[in-house]
Amino acid sequence: MPGGSIYVQQDAKFAGSSPQWWYEKFWREDTKNRQKSRAVKAAVGVVAGIGLSIRFDLQPLVLYALAAGALVAAADWWWCWHTFNTTAVWRGKRRGEAITGRLLRRSLGRRGYRVLDGRAIRGQASIDHLVIGPGGLWIIDNESWSPDIEIAAYGGRLFFGEKYGTKEVKPLIDTAAAFADLLTRETGIEVTITPLLAVHCGSLPRGGSVTAEGITLARPRVAARRIKAVPDVVLDAEQIEVLARTAARELQRA
Repeated sequence: MPGGSIYVQQDAKFAGSSPQWWYEKFWREDTKNRQKSRAVKAAVGVVAGIGLSIRFDLQPLVLYALAAGALVAAADWWWCWHTFNTTAVWRGKRRGEAITGRLLRRSLGRRGYRVLDGRAIRGQASIDHLVIGPGGLWIIDNESWSPDIEIAAYGGRLFFGEKYGTKEVKPLIDTAAAFADLLTRETGIEVTITPLLAVHCGSLPRGGSVTAEGITLARPRVAARRIKAVPDVVLDAEQIEVLARTAARELQRA
C-alpha cells in the first residue's frame, strides 16, 4: 500500500479509482474550457449592454457595456461554483448532518421545535436528527448520491436511476416506527414519527423533493421548510418537553 498504512483503512472517496476522485479530476481538467466559455458569455454580455445602452440612451455607453459583461461573467462563475459545491458532501469534503442540523435549528428553533442529533435505540438503528415540535415528530437522515443519479417516483415506487429505492429507504421507515413505539411506551403520549431523507447530492425533481413508499426525500432546506409549513398543532409545549426529555434519556447518542 504505497503512501498509505496497513493499519488505517483508506477512505474510498479519496482513492484513485473512486467516482469522487474522477469527478474532481475532470473538474480541474475542465477549468480552461469553463474560462473560455465564461469569456464568450461575457462578450455576449458586453454586446447586450451596448444594445441596451443605445436603446435606452444610457451614458457612458462603455461603462454600461462593461458592467453587463462583468455581471454575466460573475453569474456564470457563481453557477459553476454552486454546481461544484453541491457535491461537497458526496465528495467527503463536508458533513451532511452538520449542514442539516444547522438548517433545522435556524428554521425551527424559534417555532417551538426541539432538534436532537445523533440518536439511537440501544442495539438497534441510529438516525442523524430527531425533530419534536407543535406539528409532530420527524426523524431525518442524510444521504448523498452521485450528481447524475436521478431520484424519482413512478407509479408510487421510488427509483434511484434505474434501480428500485425500497432497500435504501426501508431501514429509515422501520426506525421511525421503532422510535415512535419507544416514545409512546415511555411517555404515554401516542405519537407517530414521519421519516425524511435529506439529499445532499443527486438529481431530484423540480421543487427539490419526492415522496413515495411512505417517505419523503428532499434537499435539506426543503426538508426544513416542509416541517415548518405543517399547519396542524398536534403537540402542546408540555408534551414537547416530555417527549424531548424522554428522547434525550432513552435514546443513546450515536
